[in-house]
Amino acid sequence: MSEDTKAKLTRLEEEGEFAADYLEELLDIADLGGDIEIDVENGRASVEIVSEDEGGLDRLVGDDGEVLDALQELTRLAVQTETGERSRLMLDIAGFRAERKEELQELTLEAIARLRATGEEQKLEPMNPFERKVCHDVVAAEGLFSESKGAEPHRRVVILVSEGSGEAVADAAAEAAEASEDGVED
Repeated sequence: MSEDTKAKLTRLEEEGEFAADYLEELLDIADLGGDIEIDVENGRASVEIVSEDEGGLDRLVGDDGEVLDALQELTRLAVQTETGERSRLMLDIAGFRAERKEELQELTLEAIARLRATGEEQKLEPMNPFERKVCHDVVAAEGLFSESKGAEPHRRVVILVSEGSGEAVADAAAEAAEASEDGVED
């Protein structure tokens, strides 16, 4: 392992330690039980709060993971305060993100099957950035193309028939609009 790689791994492990300290304090304040597991996955620190008490951490996940997303951002800010650098840390609580990742992979594969059957681009439901990345990764692994469209919180993944097809359709529509404004007929 190169010195550069070792340094990066050490920095990510430190991020995980800072995050764990912050989250342990949070659990103490909220009087919630849970253990914290630290790892490095896909070039980022990964921290998970786990508990043997099923449902004991549900309040920290919230509806559709909204509280989890907020806690992840707060944890990233706490890490940034300690390190002086922006963190891309991933937080999971009671396996919520892991389960959601599996659901999204299945959902994306179903949309890909529809695309292959109909030849029509597929628009998925609005998702947060983590969820969209999971879908984009599945699409790429299947040798297809996707892009995110829309504005938060309604941003969604669109699975395309071919690379840039969404842009090509938009470009063609823009050209047609310009042509009609200029009085040119197709």
